[in-house]
This record gives sequence, C-alpha cells and structure tokens, in this order.
Amino acid sequence: MSKQFAAILAVIILAFGGIILISSHKSSSSSNSKTSTTTATNHVMGSTSTGVRLVEYGDFECPYCEQYYPTVKAVTTEFKDQIEFQFRNFPLVNVHQNAFAGARAAEAAALQGKYWEMHDALYEPSNWQVWSTSNNPTVQFKQYAAMLGLNAAKFASDFASTKVNDTVRADMDEGNRLNIQGTPTFFLDGKQVTVANDQAAFEKVIKAEIAKKAPTATSSATTPASTGPDSSTSSAATDTATPTTTQ
Repeated sequence: MSKQFAAILAVIILAFGGIILISSHKSSSSSNSKTSTTTATNHVMGSTSTGVRLVEYGDFECPYCEQYYPTVKAVTTEFKDQIEFQFRNFPLVNVHQNAFAGARAAEAAALQGKYWEMHDALYEPSNWQVWSTSNNPTVQFKQYAAMLGLNAAKFASDFASTKVNDTVRADMDEGNRLNIQGTPTFFLDGKQVTVANDQAAFEKVIKAEIAKKAPTATSSATTPASTGPDSSTSSAATDTATPTTTQ
C-alpha cells in the first residue's frame, strides 16, 4: 500500500467517523429535548365542598420543600373538609441528583394506591436526611415501600418503568409551561401565590379564597379587613430563603 493511498484512506475513515459522531450527538439532543405525551398527574386529597384547590409544584430533594412540608401538612389537615390539595412533581434535576428518583418512588407507590403515604415518607425529616444525600437512594426507597406494605417486586419494576418516567416528565412539562422558576411553588385556584412558611399565612389566603367563592358571602365576608385588596395573593412576607432555581 502506497503512502498516498494510505493517507487518502485515513481521511475517508476520519470523515466517516465524524459523520457518525455528529449523527449520534443530534440523536442524543433530540432525545433529551423530547417532552412527554403522558397526562400530568392528579394526586389530590381533601374536599371539594368550597371549590378551592391549593396546588404545590415540589421537588422531593429540595430543602425548602422539606422545610415547608410540616406547614403544608398542618394546613391541609386543618382544611381537609373544605379544600383540595394537589401535589405535582417538579424535580430540579440539574441541582438535585436524587430528586427525579424521589419523584419516581412516589409515582411507583401511587400505582399501588400509596402515593400520599410515600410522599410523606420522603419528606419525613429523618428519612429525608438519609435518602436525599445517598449515593444509592433506591435502597431507602425499597425500605419505605416495605414499610408501607407495598409489593416489593412490583414497586421495583414500576420504579424503573418508562410509564413512571413519563409521568414525572409530564408534570415537569406542565411546570415549565407555567414558567415555574423554583420550588416549592404554590397555586391557589389557578393563581400563583407567594406564602411564607407559616401556618397563619396559609390560613389567611385560604380563608380569603373560601370566602370569595362562597355563594352567599357578603361583601364584608368576601374581603375581610385583615386581608389585602386582592385575597388571591398573599400579603404576608415571603420566605427569606432563596428558592432553588430550575435548569
């Protein structure tokens, strides 16, 4: 083989390899940017008696979500006969390495009717401190599943499934559509509200919204003197902690 022929052959091989590399990169980018066609989740608890719904977009690994958890739990328990509470997944995958896995654990538990039980287990302080910093949180997730009486094999299969993956991504797509910038983010009857991590602050905006929607409410009941002119948003001080931002 002449040196000239060998040089030409080397150029052809390099060019072909470059085409494959570019094609592979485009395929990977396309896959990463693909959004889910699965419907967003509808995990709801509480009553529809007043027609008021509080929605949280949260990240199970987010420290601010974990700090808000006891307050939100207390408020939703207090108003369980009056309002609905809904939680949707918004894992901040660029900054929280276990957040997506945490959402998958909750959705896998949901397929056995134990969504809220897993939701609470993930946010329970002693559990959260362990799995959120673990290099292999699936070990803890399996322990929580066993504690909740879930079928271990089904939980493991669902946790790793495309169905659960797409379910989490559907929530993320909806959060991105709403231009959510951090977690936790709250919506009260479809309007984004900023509420301090304080039970009284949540009570204030929820009671105002209930009064506003009550069919027989008087003008004075609709806008209590203690609230601001717009009861759909909180007039309380916002959380001083800076929310973790999305990618």
